Amino acid sequence: MVSFRALLLVMAGGAMGSVARWLLARALDRWVTPAHVPLGILTVNLLGCLLIGIVLGVSGRGQPVAGENARLLLATGLCGGFTTFSTFSHQALALLQQGRLGATILYIVLSVGLGMAATAAGLTIARLMG
Repeated sequence: MVSFRALLLVMAGGAMGSVARWLLARALDRWVTPAHVPLGILTVNLLGCLLIGIVLGVSGRGQPVAGENARLLLATGLCGGFTTFSTFSHQALALLQQGRLGATILYIVLSVGLGMAATAAGLTIARLMG
């Protein structure tokens, strides 16, 4: 059974992540216009990959600062609310429907490739911290 505390941690992290995503993506999209790819969500998703790599890397070492509560708040809640696969998918489809095949491929490759690299970097940072 899921504890009420776990629910609260995931909800709090998710709320913070969602608001942070909206603010950052909005600011970046206004600052960098026009962009060939949706830079706001791309940046948000890459930062989220880096953060989850750090959180899970630290928690994998059994650090007290990154116990189960921290994983629920930061990895499941904050990163889950901050990153957004549905927006990424919609934006990639919109680029494709606009006939912008090159931009579509670039956006997908950057999002997935750099996302994996950011997660690996986060795991490396966590390893170096310990």
